[in-house]
Amino acid sequence: MAPASAAGTATPGWLRGKVKAVPSGDSLVIMALTKTGIPPPEKTITLSSVIAPRLGRRNGFDEPFAWDSREYLRKLCIGKEVTFRVEYTVTSIGREFGSVFLGEKNVALLVISEGWAKVKDREQHKEELHPYLAELLRLEEQAKERELGRWSKVPGAADASIRRLPPSTLGDPNNLDVVNFLSENKARPIEGIVEHVRDGSTIRVYLLPEFQFVQVFVAGIQSPSMGRRAPVDAVAELEKTANEPKVVESSESGLPLSSAQKLMSSIALSTEVEPDPFGREAKHFTEIRILHRDVRIVLEGVDKYSNLIGSVYYPDEDMAKDLALELVENGLARYLDWSANMMEEEARRRLKGAELKAKKDRLRMWTNFVPPTSDSKAVHNQNFSGKVVEVLSGDCVIIADDAVPFGSSLAERRVNLSSIRSPKMGNPRRDEKPAAYAREAREFLRTRLIGRQVHVSLEYSRKVSVADGPIPTAGSAESRIMNFGSVFLVSPSLTEGNETSPPYSENPQAGVNVAELVVSRGFGTVIRHRDFEERSNYYDALLAAESRAISGKKGIHSANDPPVMHITDLLMASAKQANKFLPFLQRSKRLPATVEYVLSGHRFKLLIPKETCNIAFSLSGVRCPGRGEPYSDEAIAFMRRKILQRDVEIEVENVDRTGTFLGSLWESKTNMAVTLLEAGLAKLQTAFVADRIPDFYLLAHAEKSAKKQKLKIWETYVEGQENGNPSAGESKKKEVLKVVVTEVLGGGKFYVQMVGDQKMDSIQQKLASLDLQEAPVVGAFNPKKGDIVLAQFSADNTWNRAMVVNAPQGAVSSEKDSFEVFYIDFGNQEIVPYCRLRPLDASLSMAPGLAQLCTLAYIKVPNLEEDFGQEAAEYLSMCTLGSAGELQATIEERDNSGGKVRGQETGPVLSVILSLVDAGSNINADMLEKGYARLGRRNRWDTKERHTALDQLEKHQAKAKRERLAMWQYGDIQSDDEDNAPPSRKTGGRR
Repeated sequence: MAPASAAGTATPGWLRGKVKAVPSGDSLVIMALTKTGIPPPEKTITLSSVIAPRLGRRNGFDEPFAWDSREYLRKLCIGKEVTFRVEYTVTSIGREFGSVFLGEKNVALLVISEGWAKVKDREQHKEELHPYLAELLRLEEQAKERELGRWSKVPGAADASIRRLPPSTLGDPNNLDVVNFLSENKARPIEGIVEHVRDGSTIRVYLLPEFQFVQVFVAGIQSPSMGRRAPVDAVAELEKTANEPKVVESSESGLPLSSAQKLMSSIALSTEVEPDPFGREAKHFTEIRILHRDVRIVLEGVDKYSNLIGSVYYPDEDMAKDLALELVENGLARYLDWSANMMEEEARRRLKGAELKAKKDRLRMWTNFVPPTSDSKAVHNQNFSGKVVEVLSGDCVIIADDAVPFGSSLAERRVNLSSIRSPKMGNPRRDEKPAAYAREAREFLRTRLIGRQVHVSLEYSRKVSVADGPIPTAGSAESRIMNFGSVFLVSPSLTEGNETSPPYSENPQAGVNVAELVVSRGFGTVIRHRDFEERSNYYDALLAAESRAISGKKGIHSANDPPVMHITDLLMASAKQANKFLPFLQRSKRLPATVEYVLSGHRFKLLIPKETCNIAFSLSGVRCPGRGEPYSDEAIAFMRRKILQRDVEIEVENVDRTGTFLGSLWESKTNMAVTLLEAGLAKLQTAFVADRIPDFYLLAHAEKSAKKQKLKIWETYVEGQENGNPSAGESKKKEVLKVVVTEVLGGGKFYVQMVGDQKMDSIQQKLASLDLQEAPVVGAFNPKKGDIVLAQFSADNTWNRAMVVNAPQGAVSSEKDSFEVFYIDFGNQEIVPYCRLRPLDASLSMAPGLAQLCTLAYIKVPNLEEDFGQEAAEYLSMCTLGSAGELQATIEERDNSGGKVRGQETGPVLSVILSLVDAGSNINADMLEKGYARLGRRNRWDTKERHTALDQLEKHQAKAKRERLAMWQYGDIQSDDEDNAPPSRKTGGRR
């Protein structure tokens, strides 16, 4: 009775394949034996003329003996090669009926003979007559006589064969207390039968003997995704057709589709997302090994969605194989740290080793794998220790790595706390204010972490666009990598409140988890990650901490209004307003403060809690190298380590013309000016009056000690010489730039661009490639003051980068609305209508402006509103704008105080000698000679070089005086008060 193909010869209509799944007691899913396609074509065959009892679905009930029937057929055929043919098709339901042979045995005859199915009635056959119908009827009668299977007459046997399915966790996670279930069964092998494979590393399984239907994530790994799943209502509709055959062969084969397939096809058109590369291969790999097979599951943990995490083992001959290890070894899954941490160390080690080998061999999903390049071992080290230098927010800190030498650009590492999110600190550049509890969250971490030793375990990284980052910086790339990890406070002293009582996760070798501290105090929330998104290794502890904070109504979970703190920012205020605060800051001999930012080695931004204000503060009598000079960055790094975000004491003496307060600063009773001088990172300014500086004798002794040891800026010091470091003193070689002047302002100020600047060429090329034909839709694009946009320059209709200086109040209402803009690459400013503005991509807007503000060195030029100010500006324009000759700017001094000009962008101002090389003329001297400028006032604290330069320019001014040119037409003029003197000394009078 065996088909011819079973004997080795091909018979038309008969096919061979392997049984992949057994959905019920009378149907099988058979896949082709070909190796050309992965996954290969499949057919679902229902045995002709046979009806088996129907299985219940989810929360339903089986028909009597349905499970036993399916189990008989499953154990008989699963994973075995069979021969089959399709004998007829019921087109209304798309179901194929046929005969299946296991070797030489007809499977339908075996099922009937054991009493696990019955033969269809004659009325049900209609025109489709089974070729083995007579034999089926005979075997059915024998099974009835022997009371086999469903024909059993044992009292209560039918009722006992019906499974009572408990509620499934897939519909409602609350149907099963997974935490309690895990505690009862953790590390104990549980028998199960896999009913569905969602993807290579996610299965749905009946746990025996209770038939609990759960979803299990394979511990320690993640396979490529199978794409977006169908909506829940569509899945429910699909389950109504679950008894239909699941014909999953591609439509290219010409085979009919079942109604379930048609439903899923329609869903796919609107909701499905294509699987990831090798997603189908991974799912097929798992299906052919465990689908409808007996497995053993060792539960390792549970996630927040009540999904169980477990190791899956399946039999292979006489061995039990680990599914996770098999997938990783074949390049169909990657190691997943957060769930692997639930496993034993040996299992983790095997998975890591398998992944490394798969990457090395470039198997499947690692085909295009490129090992990461490493310039420094410390940069890519996954674990490191160090001291916290700065707390940026409640979930982000900067740590000085102990393994990297001080002064290296890699010494400080930014770490974001894994799996938590604290309120955002906002961004002043975008006019974003801190969110509720943001300051409190940062202060909570600051008081506990600054200067403390911590251990860091990096767990994952994210690539984010600049716009998504917490504080975008000018000139940064379009995207950057953010590192996330767990930070542990070493030797914590948690003596505040009830912080010692909660059961914080503590690593005996590391300390207390900082993220858990933040969440437990209500200063952060736990991120709800997607199924297999990387997360903290201590995720469960974070969820428990969040639960405690919610129940205790702490921080952001409180029903009370968040605390409000109004801070007066004197850094952005005028010098006049800063002077008004001077008496209040001088009332107390010493005033508590917190260092918020290190602007330079000797200048800081401080928060004064008592007066609720921020101030710029500079150390009296001490100066560090300026930006760009040797040891400038090292001085900043040194002070960041010493005082950044520390509680300090200050004594305010005075305030200078820029609104910066001058005085002394102590941290832990240590005068920081003394510390700077001892390290050789600063010089004592002799122009300051010694008796006005506390501890002046200590400062002098510290400088003397640094000179003697030739530290840092004193490395070339020779005793008896005033300035031992040429780079920090007068003998420093001056920087000469080739420039083109783009805009002339009043008062001898002007903007330049550097000749041959590649940044300018790159920006111009990007701007030229933009499509700017369509005007913005009114209301959709609302530029605000400070935004960087594209503006069309009225003189030549070119599009250039511009900063909005003034904008209309509220939303844009018309294309004629006017905006005042400053062209950051040229320095000019104009008013343009809304229709001549366009939004600008972040990659272009974040690059710093290329227009450099300069002023003529050693001379004072009248402003536009003063006498001869207009003529001076016109003369300077005539000499520079559109000049055919080459212009050179010799930098005499850099002013980094960031003064503003006409409300434009802040930045350093270069004091230069401007020369027209071809003509051999010095424009500074020419301005003096024409009477459009006068020399700056000489002071006794001026450098020798400055006095020499003034001597050289004196003769040009003398000529203008003799000939009574321009401002000298009425003789000598009254000079303005000089601003170069210390605040305590005022000078004036005629020259």
